[in-house]
Order: sequence, then structure tokens, then C-alpha cells
Amino acid sequence: MSEGDGGRQPRTGLGTWMNWLRGFGRGKGDQSLRESLEDAIQEADDAGLELDSEERTMLRNILSFGELQVDDVMVPRADIEAVDASTDLDSLVAAFREAGHSRLPIYSGSLDDVIGMVHVKDMLPFWGAGEGFSLDQIKRPVLFVPVSLPLPDLLVRMRAQRIHMAIVVDEYGGTDGLVTIEDLVEEIVGEIDDEYDETEPPMLVASGEGVWDADARTPIEEFEQASGISLVPEDMEEDIDTLGGLVFWLLGRVPLAGEDVVHPTGLVFEVVEADPRLVRRLRIRRPGSAEPVA
Repeated sequence: MSEGDGGRQPRTGLGTWMNWLRGFGRGKGDQSLRESLEDAIQEADDAGLELDSEERTMLRNILSFGELQVDDVMVPRADIEAVDASTDLDSLVAAFREAGHSRLPIYSGSLDDVIGMVHVKDMLPFWGAGEGFSLDQIKRPVLFVPVSLPLPDLLVRMRAQRIHMAIVVDEYGGTDGLVTIEDLVEEIVGEIDDEYDETEPPMLVASGEGVWDADARTPIEEFEQASGISLVPEDMEEDIDTLGGLVFWLLGRVPLAGEDVVHPTGLVFEVVEADPRLVRRLRIRRPGSAEPVA
């Protein structure tokens, strides 16, 4: 113990803790890996092998990672940014600049026919000399996976084939979503931001007494917790996940911007922003609530 440390035990790092963990669990019989790791975390605490909150969170994330499927982390079809196979170099540069991603899927004709992906660094040799450029020259392969594939299985496939983008397909072979290897890593280590990432505003904001502004992708459960109002019958909970999906279900079609949709509870869902394919933003009002002052 060094002078001046007040008798406090030095903090034990994650590497030391993991070395201790390797010897844990012997003689545990048929105990599952999850149970062994959870016991290990507790016994490590009891043994004075202190973990900070980030290390503890990472270990917990590892435990839950095996329970997740592709549809838990995928970017939904409506939010996929992609380029057509006929895109020229100038348009490709503009697409990368607007999307802010290092990889973009390539499709032929429609998003249901993804033929590969392009990495931003692969177009650098053509910079300033775009003659003869075609996406076919530099496209890379992608994986095609079902929504029900467990994340550990997808991670194994990505590592084995060295392919870092997967297109999620539905039962008819259409494109349902997209997953990158960064999405998988973030499930373990947490959100990874770089200098190009923009901070997104909250998906649900209370803008007055009984009034909320919401991204249509807001999970129904999040609104129910914020408002104390149940929106979906129990037998429909697995079929409707988001506020936008709820509005579509209530109306039976994609609503128009400016349209009001009334929920059986009396809540009014005003469609603030929408396009012909989906709802983007909503304002939700309790009956009798005043409009927020701009």
C-alpha cells in the first residue's frame, strides 16, 4: 500500500477480473453459462474485485447478446439509404455526403434486389478521374439473413466471411432491414459515436400539458410509460411496435400530413409529417388539451 492512499484498496481492472473469472465455475455441474457468469459477477464483488459501471454494463450486455435476434437491431427498410447500380461517381459522392455512412447498399431497380454494397474508400482511386467508373467495378458482397437469426450466429458469419453488412429479408425474399457489424458491436460496448455522428433529438418530447411531439418510430411502450395510457390490446402487442404503426393500424392506410386520427382512449394523433409510404412525425393530444404555444 502506497503512502497517501488513505488505506483504500486499488481498483481492480477488467483484465485482472477476467483472469479470476477463468478459474470460476469449476465444479458447477450443469449450471448454464449465463448462471455461471451472473454468479461470477456477484462473487467477484464479494471478493473485492471491483468493476466500474462501464465494465459491469459490458458484461451484462454480453449476457443479453445471445438472446437478441436480427430484428432487434436492424435498421428498418424505410430508413435504409442505398444507391442504384447505375449511379455515377458524382452522384455516389453526393449520396455518401448526405448519408454520412462509410458503406451503402447497392440495388438494381428496387430495394428488394440488393446486389452488393460500396465502401467509401473504394471510390477514392476514381476521385477526380471518374471516366470509366461503374459501381459494378467496386461493389462488395453482402449477406442475406432472416429476421429471426440470432445475433451471435450473424456475428460468426460476418467474421468468417469478412462481410460487414447484412440485408435482412422477409419470407418472400423482399428487403426488410439492414444490419452492419457496428450494430452488433454496439450491442456489447454501447453506442460508438465519431466526429461525423449527429446527436439525434429525443424521440418523444412532452410539449405541453397532455401534449407530446413524437417521432413515429417511438416504441409504443415508451409512450405508455411516459403517459400512463395503454394504447394496444394485449393480443395485438406483438403486431404493433411503434406509434406510427399504431396510427396505420387505426386508420387502415398511410395517413396524410395534417390528418387527425382518434384513438379509442380519446387521444388525438395529429400527423405532422408523412410521405406516401410512411408516417414520420406525430403530435399526440389528450382530449381537451390546449395546443402548445409556438
